[in-house]
Amino acid sequence: MSRLVECVPNFSEGSSQEVIDAIAGAITQTPGCTLLAVDAGPSTNRTVYTFVGQPEPVVEGALNAARTAWRLIDMSRHQGEHPRMGALDVCPFIPVRGVSMEECVLCAQAFGQRLAEELSVPVYLYGEAARTARRQTLPAIRAGEYEALPEKLQQAEWAPDFGPSVFVPCWGATVTGARKFLIAFNVNLLSTKEQAHRIALNLREQGRGEGQARLKKVQGIGWYLEEKNLAQVSMNLLDFEVTALHTVYEETCREAQELSLPVVGSQLVGLVPLQALLDAAAFYCRKENLFILEEEHRIRLVVSRLGLDSLAPFHAKERVVEYLVPSDAPAPSLLDATLRDFVREVGARSAAPGGGSVSAAAAAMGAALAAMAGRMTYGRRRFEHLDSAMRRLIPPFHEAAAQLACLVDRDARAFAACLEAMKLPGNTPEEKDRRAATLQEGLREAVAVPLMLAETVSPLWPVLRELAVCGNLACLSDLQVAAKALEMGVYGAYFNVLTNLKDVTDEPFRELIHQRVSSLLQEAKSQAAQVLDSLEARRK
Repeated sequence: MSRLVECVPNFSEGSSQEVIDAIAGAITQTPGCTLLAVDAGPSTNRTVYTFVGQPEPVVEGALNAARTAWRLIDMSRHQGEHPRMGALDVCPFIPVRGVSMEECVLCAQAFGQRLAEELSVPVYLYGEAARTARRQTLPAIRAGEYEALPEKLQQAEWAPDFGPSVFVPCWGATVTGARKFLIAFNVNLLSTKEQAHRIALNLREQGRGEGQARLKKVQGIGWYLEEKNLAQVSMNLLDFEVTALHTVYEETCREAQELSLPVVGSQLVGLVPLQALLDAAAFYCRKENLFILEEEHRIRLVVSRLGLDSLAPFHAKERVVEYLVPSDAPAPSLLDATLRDFVREVGARSAAPGGGSVSAAAAAMGAALAAMAGRMTYGRRRFEHLDSAMRRLIPPFHEAAAQLACLVDRDARAFAACLEAMKLPGNTPEEKDRRAATLQEGLREAVAVPLMLAETVSPLWPVLRELAVCGNLACLSDLQVAAKALEMGVYGAYFNVLTNLKDVTDEPFRELIHQRVSSLLQEAKSQAAQVLDSLEARRK
C-alpha cells in the first residue's frame, strides 16, 4: 500500500493571482507532490492549497511553497476577514493512506524545524503535534493574531517551538501540526457581519466562553464577503463523525430563523471527504422519505439541500477527496476494462484473473440483476402498492453488487501476492522462514477474498426470495439468472477457498474455514432452489 499524506497550507494572500499561481507552481514542481485544490478568497485574503504525496516529498512541497511566499507576501500590509498571524498562517499534515498520525507529527516537526532554520521565523506546533495542552487548538495560538505578535513573542509562555522569539514583520509566525481531516464550511446569510458572528458564537464548541457550547468539535466565526455582498457563518468541523455537515447546516438555519434571517446556501472551502456528503444524503433521505441509490444522485441531493453551488459551481470530481487522491491500485483495474478485454484477460495464458475473479464478477452480476428487477417494479403505477417493499428490497442488492465487483480485482491481487511469495529466495534458514511466513500470509488473503464473496451473498437470499414472490413478472428470467449467478459465485468461492486452504499450515484455522464455506455453499444451493421454485410457480 502506498503511503499518502495530505498537506493543507493556508497562505495569507487571496487577491493577487500572480502570487497564488506562484505558490501553486512551487508545489506542483516538487517531485512526488500532487496538487488537488486551490481555494482563494478575496475578502478573507487567504488561499487554501491541498496537495498529497508520500511524507518526505510533502514536507519538501510545503517548504518550497513557503520559500515562494517568503519572496512574495508582506504581512505588514495584509488585511482580510480571516484570522491570521503569518504569511504561511497554518500548515497541517493529515494521514490519508498507509500513514499513522505519529508519522504526520514527524512531518510537522521536520517542516517546522527546517522552516525556522532557513527563514529565521517563529514556528508553533499545534494539534496532535502540540507539546503543551495550551497549544492544541489553532485559535488559542492565534489569539491576538499578527498584530499581537510583537508583544506575545516577548512572553516566555509563548516562546515558539522552533525559531527565534523575534517578530518578523514581513512574515509573522507560522503554525504547523498534525490533525484529522477538517471540513471548512461556510453558511451564507443575508445579514450583517455581527449577526453572523452571533450565530457562530451560539453554535461553536467554545461558545461564548460561558460553557454554552452546542456543537462539539466545531469552531466558528462570522464575517462579511464584500465581493459576494453577504455574510457567512464560517465554521471548521474538526471531526465530522462527531458533528456532521448537515447538523451544522440545520442548526445554523434554526438560529437564523430565530433572528428572521434568510439562509442563501453554503460553501465548502477546500476538499471534503465523500462520507461526509453521503452522511448528509442519508439524513435528507430519512427526513424527506426519499429513495435514492446512486452515489452521484445522493451528492446532487446534498448540493441542492445545502446550496453548495450558491456562490460557485460545485463539481464533485474536483472537490471530493476520494475522487482526487491517486489510486493505490498497483495495476489498472479489471473493472475499468471493457467486457471484451476482461474476457480476453481471463482467457490469456496467465493464472490471474482466474476462477476467483470470474466468480466475483458473476455474483456481482447476479446482485445487479436482482436490483434491476426491483427497479423495474418500483415506481410503476400497476405496482404502486409494492413501492414501500421495493424501497426495502432493492438497496441490499445495489450495495452487494458494488462490494462483489471490488472482489474481482482483490482476488487477482491476492493470487499474484502468493505467486510473488513463492519466488522469494530460500537459500538460508532465515530466507526459508521469511518465504514461508510471507506465503502463509498470502494464502490467508487468498482464502479471505472468496470467503468474503460467499459471506456477502448469504444475506441476499431471503431478500431474493421475497423479491421472487412479488417482483415484476416481466423480469422472471432475470431473477432466475440472478439466483443461478449468485449460486455460481458461491460455488466458485467454495472451490477457491478449498484450493488455497490446503496449503495453510494452521490446522484449527483450516477446519474452521472449511466448515464455514461448506455451510455457505449448502445454503446457496438450498436458497437458489427455493427462489427458482417460487419463480416457476408464478410462471404457471
